Amino acid sequence: MPRILGVDIPNDKQTHIALRYLYGIGPTLALRLCEQANIDPHRRAKELSDDDLARLATILDREYAVEGPLRRQIQQNIQRLRDIGCYRGLRHRRGLPVRGQRTRTNARTRKGPRKTVAGKKGVKEMRG
Repeated sequence: MPRILGVDIPNDKQTHIALRYLYGIGPTLALRLCEQANIDPHRRAKELSDDDLARLATILDREYAVEGPLRRQIQQNIQRLRDIGCYRGLRHRRGLPVRGQRTRTNARTRKGPRKTVAGKKGVKEMRG
């Protein structure tokens, strides 16, 4: 398996697909990287030479934030929002959706499993 920036990319996939296994590289960027490094995006990753891998790694290091530095940058951005106490920072701090989604129903991914409150009845039953 070829390694780029400490990540093993799959042998049997096309180069432009295999590059997506790096955090921060999507379809468009993968094709752009292949173009910049003069690599055929449809060649298999196992067919890449050491020179090709070195060119890709150099371009990624020089021009893009991927893997560890990108994760660190995102965490720093979230921490900055928390520190300044803006609305988005408060939502991050409370573990609630940040981008305006509803929370009365749904939002289970951010809120976690339901916590049942004992003795709580629905509004309709209380009105009778």
